[in-house]
Amino acid sequence: MVHLTKLTKQHGAHILYQDASMRIGKNEKIGLVGPNGAGKTTIFRLITKQERPDMGDVTVADRVIVGYFSQDVSEMRGRTVLAEVVAGAGKVSELGEELAKYEQKLQEPMGDDEMARVLEKYGEAQLQFEQLGGYDVETRAKEILGGLGFHKNEFDKPVETFSGGWMMRVALAKILCLRPDVLLMDEPTNHLDVESIVWLEAWLKDFKGSILMTSHDRDFMNRLVSKIISVENKRIESYTGNYDFYEKQRAIKLEQLKSEAQKQQDMMARSQEFIDRFAARASHAAQVQSRVKMLEKLDIVEVPPEERSIDFEFPKAPRSGNDVVKFEGLAKKYGDKPVFSGVSGVVRRLDKIAVVGINGAGKSTLLKIVTGQTEGTAGKCEVGASVAMGYFSQHALDILDPRSTPYEEVFARVPNSTIGYVRNLLGAFLFSGDDVHKKISVLSGGEKSRVVLACILANPNNLLILDEPTNHLDIKSREMLLKALKNFEGTVMLVSHDRHFLREVSNRVFEVDHGALNVYEGNYEYYIQKRGYLQREP
Repeated sequence: MVHLTKLTKQHGAHILYQDASMRIGKNEKIGLVGPNGAGKTTIFRLITKQERPDMGDVTVADRVIVGYFSQDVSEMRGRTVLAEVVAGAGKVSELGEELAKYEQKLQEPMGDDEMARVLEKYGEAQLQFEQLGGYDVETRAKEILGGLGFHKNEFDKPVETFSGGWMMRVALAKILCLRPDVLLMDEPTNHLDVESIVWLEAWLKDFKGSILMTSHDRDFMNRLVSKIISVENKRIESYTGNYDFYEKQRAIKLEQLKSEAQKQQDMMARSQEFIDRFAARASHAAQVQSRVKMLEKLDIVEVPPEERSIDFEFPKAPRSGNDVVKFEGLAKKYGDKPVFSGVSGVVRRLDKIAVVGINGAGKSTLLKIVTGQTEGTAGKCEVGASVAMGYFSQHALDILDPRSTPYEEVFARVPNSTIGYVRNLLGAFLFSGDDVHKKISVLSGGEKSRVVLACILANPNNLLILDEPTNHLDIKSREMLLKALKNFEGTVMLVSHDRHFLREVSNRVFEVDHGALNVYEGNYEYYIQKRGYLQREP
């Protein structure tokens, strides 16, 4: 359906890929992976003709409809949420408008011949509209909006009244309602809660077309894709299997490549030694020239640079009391709008608690009360003795000074530490060399998140309150943070929509549900089994 053949593309002096090829076959579900800056988004833009290759061909089969969900949401205004989604249904939407015009025309006086022509065109448009599922489009749009977390009473609200995160959901709903033959998706789970992610997985599992997607959500990728396309080291390579299988195969391939590269280097060293030794001897001239030509024509085996991975021993946290946080009949409302009430529970020392619930349930509000960012309107929230708290919020990036550097931000929080300590800490968060001296203003969202997390973990806290710390982080950065939290000898309260992350970290679950707090004495896997989510997850 889609073929990229012998592709070469570069941005400025940076070569993304050279003589690379890939294909998207019928009904294939493919994960697109690779380090930041490797050219994943450029592949989407090449397929959608937003960019052109420097060399090679991009071919999309005739009559194939391509839908593209990107992180760059165009401005939406002037329609209701439902009307905006229906308008995104492509040809169906155009035919609907055409039918409305014909219906209006038929209300006007006209001669028999003209009436016959209008009726004929109306019939043709109506048949095509029906074949494309036009009469079901509004029902389809409502179902998709509901699955993505919109309430029925929000369908008729102006789209421009929603926040950026909800605008992203509207944009995603438009692409799903389009039902294209090939669905391109760049991080579709960003801004979604777990319930919406589970619904989207089920929808995509049943989707009859082809999918090419990037995602930092390992579980989401593993459940959906049966093929991985890797963009790395100027190459595009395909692996059959899900993300976990790809990681294993890539590791095996990398070891084989290292072995081949070492054998080649040994051979080249022997050849060069022969050339140096016999270059001056006429009797060996032919052999020397033969080796010189062989080395000149040799295709050097390139081993991709090792991914940085630095272990770091975080400062030992002082011991807190056994009861770290206590809730007794805690309630919160904003104006007349209740968020939760009657919340009671205890966070114990060394707990790693996943705080879960649908969007708007009050997860972030609960964490803000614990950290003192806001107060409850009734009941108690008591922080125990000797608790030293670190807090990462969804707006934590705002605490960084755009004029400073990662090194300066961390050093400001641990001013008595050594240069080596600060650099080693930043190394654990994937900053090395000159990266530590880049201005915060030029860093990506993921890089800024890593700086904030480094700042928090630089101090000897014994309670970490983390509200969506995995937003903006790629899979490798999430794994790095996951390892740090597993080794953290303190207490954690965590909100995240990354189920792999929750599953690996948590040993208890606090669910904020319909204003109440339900406590599950087990990890996230135990929680979803008790709640029956396994039946809903594909």
